[in-house]
Amino acid sequence: MKTYTLSWENHTLELGKRTCVMGIVNVTPDSFSDGGKFFNCDEAVAQGEKMVEDGADIIDIGGESTRPFSEEVSAQEEIQRVIPVIEKLAKRISVPISIDTTKAGVARQAIEAGASVINDISSLHLDPDMADVAAEYGVPVILMHMKGTPKTMQVSPTYDDVVKEVITFFEDEISNAEKRGIPRSKIIIDPGIGFGKTVEHNLLLIQRLDEFKSLDTPILMGTSRKAFIRNLLKNETDKDLDPASPEAETGTQASVAASVLNGAHIVRVHNVVNTCATLKIIDAIKNV
Repeated sequence: MKTYTLSWENHTLELGKRTCVMGIVNVTPDSFSDGGKFFNCDEAVAQGEKMVEDGADIIDIGGESTRPFSEEVSAQEEIQRVIPVIEKLAKRISVPISIDTTKAGVARQAIEAGASVINDISSLHLDPDMADVAAEYGVPVILMHMKGTPKTMQVSPTYDDVVKEVITFFEDEISNAEKRGIPRSKIIIDPGIGFGKTVEHNLLLIQRLDEFKSLDTPILMGTSRKAFIRNLLKNETDKDLDPASPEAETGTQASVAASVLNGAHIVRVHNVVNTCATLKIIDAIKNV
């Protein structure tokens, strides 16, 4: 597996030999898994600190739900949610904080408050100024593939070959980012599990993840508690599994293991303790 070293400001991430864990802290009332759980600033900060103690290498802070059919929130609302959390958390943890946003104004204030990675589900498309913010501050950027928008992405998504189409998308987006002043050495790609994909599309992306190596960038996978896992696990009589259920967590760890064995460098998860245990075994198998 190819290794990468991301160095910026006072942070360094060694990616490849040991899989890095990104812990999710949603400062939202309506995220699909933990919506409302960490909406209070102090609870969100405490959760971030706990995730670092549990082994997280990055903490991802988001103030807008991107679950299927979700509604947008204003930049001002997003800023009010995330900035107090980032300001407090940045003083208490040494690992990088990423801001999960599509808005350049939110990203700029988050970086000023102490964040140092931009995680943009729109691959810099929803706000034309986002690339300028990333280039100006010299921070790593996570580019994600999404078909449509969170409100529309799960309405009958279709592809001729989902893997080839997502790879082609990234070839274009990496080139666009470089043209806007973001060096390739600061780009991470995320195939966007659950963002405009059916269950089969998600499974194919995990199964054929090694094909993304051609892009020569670190790969992040976010499968944690997603609907495709719950759909595979639920009984025919079940409406839906609780995303926080033990079954969904077991399914998450299976998807994490498969993703890493097939080439993921970073995994984005809700349960850091379980993921770190999974990765100790998977990384040992991978590196033997």
